Amino acid sequence: MDNRNLLLAVVLSGLLILGWDVGMRYFYPEDSIAGQATSPAASQSAAAGQSAAATQSATPSAGNLGADTGAARKVDLKTALASPNRVRVDTPRLTGSINLVGARIDDIELKDYRETVKKDSGPVRLFAPEGTPGQYFAEFGFVAGGVRQPSGALWQADGARLTPTTPVTLSRTDASGITYKLRFSVDANYMITVSQSVTNAGAAAAIVQPFALIKRTDTNATIDQYVSHSGPVGVFADTLWDPHSYKELAEIGEESPAGKPDWLGFTDQYWLAALIPGDGKGNVTVDDAGFRSLGGNLFRSDLLYGATTVPAGGSLTQETRLYAGAKESQTLDQYENGGITYFGKAISWGWFEIFEKPILWLLRTLNGVVGNFGVAIILLTVVIRALMFPIAQKGFASMASMKAVQPKMKEIQERFKDDKQRQQQEIMKLYKDEKVYPLSGCLPMLIQIPVFFALYKVLVLAIDMRHKPFVGWITDLSAPDPAHILNLFGLLPYEVPMGFLAIGPLAVLLGITMWLTFRLNPSAMDPVQQQMFAIMPWILMFVMAPFAAGLLLYWVTSNLLTVAQQSYLYSRHPQLKAANAAAAPGAGKG
Repeated sequence: MDNRNLLLAVVLSGLLILGWDVGMRYFYPEDSIAGQATSPAASQSAAAGQSAAATQSATPSAGNLGADTGAARKVDLKTALASPNRVRVDTPRLTGSINLVGARIDDIELKDYRETVKKDSGPVRLFAPEGTPGQYFAEFGFVAGGVRQPSGALWQADGARLTPTTPVTLSRTDASGITYKLRFSVDANYMITVSQSVTNAGAAAAIVQPFALIKRTDTNATIDQYVSHSGPVGVFADTLWDPHSYKELAEIGEESPAGKPDWLGFTDQYWLAALIPGDGKGNVTVDDAGFRSLGGNLFRSDLLYGATTVPAGGSLTQETRLYAGAKESQTLDQYENGGITYFGKAISWGWFEIFEKPILWLLRTLNGVVGNFGVAIILLTVVIRALMFPIAQKGFASMASMKAVQPKMKEIQERFKDDKQRQQQEIMKLYKDEKVYPLSGCLPMLIQIPVFFALYKVLVLAIDMRHKPFVGWITDLSAPDPAHILNLFGLLPYEVPMGFLAIGPLAVLLGITMWLTFRLNPSAMDPVQQQMFAIMPWILMFVMAPFAAGLLLYWVTSNLLTVAQQSYLYSRHPQLKAANAAAAPGAGKG
């Protein structure tokens, strides 16, 4: 079997493994999401945290923050948001409210994104109050004298509405005469700035530490994938940190990455909530910052600033920012350019970012021209194939040269079958005389792999594809093909369970086009290999069926272009096609 088929088999095997992993996470999400609270490490961590909270240590750590609230009672979302103790948040892109009980931002919706493609669908809800099914919120407060200020305290607001032009300040004064203030301001995108200040009007000095935290459930989190991280994320000491899924964090209990935090929080496929201490460059003193499993499918990221002695009559101010919004690469890059270290890496670009960002730019540009994201995917695939065509042609020409010298190679191998060293010398001399370079056939294909993998990742990561229609029944390219052949596209009176049985037209086209690409490579294979390559397209058809329709559209387009490319290159190198046909099993028989 020649190098091309070997490489093809490796690539397809990798796709199969990737597809199986995604499929298992899709069908059995409880393996990656549910059950964290029952792990021994998580239970021990939760118990240790509760014990530490009970003693109210004079040297607090971020692990104690929030532990004094106990288990939150279950509440209805509508009831929780109906409380009069709320300050409305209204910006061009955000709507919601701040809860004056606990100074929590626990009500955030994204105006530009809907929950579903239905016309009556409401906006995406990112934050929700504690105790609701989708609880997810940010809280800001203070530790004074080693004791965390009560999280259930009622704050007073100097305004009823937070907008980009009207900041709001919350304040409260404790029994010792210390006044705490939280000044909230918000920009036109997704960034909320909180200025945490303390004024000591008491008779004695006080040791104060501002803190901030994000707490969430993972029951509504997206699945953590190889190409798209979902879970705790941050940049510490100018290094991206995102090694753990929620399940892994639950097993560990807690994690405090080394180095000063530039930012930290939680990420989903399309959404991000992150705390940015100070200027986002790790220049502030932070005693503790990290991530914790709280049990019961709850997790927290938090930061506790360094202790500062505030003398009588003195004051303290610390600024913290909260990003709560969509993972739009252009928006994140703007904040990164404004000083937040590696903020754009909240999107899981990985190693091939150098290819992915230009591909995303081109995809957006094409979509702007044609006004249809599906058509833009097709055009993008055509453009990249065209750019890669000279490389593919070079590799194909090298393969043709290798096929042309095969008879001479076999003759040398027969003549010097008992002298391997002489055999190798003669073969190398043959390569030199015929100007054949064996590796030049594989290298062009290896060069293409990062580019096509980057294209695949862009389609997974880009929020631009979310809820974008293509044609007919495909109303959301980021979701699986909604048409199912097994119930004749809805004509039969039963629902097809989501998963590999939900075969749609795009999945069938994927199988057919992949079968055609295999048919164009009739190189020598034994019967087992023949059977494997014969059934591989149909296995992949089922494996890939649950993938986003936009990805299937890309793969179908890519396969069709491969068929056209191979047909053209065979016409330019008929000796290669003839050699493959002659070498195929059964050639010349009958």
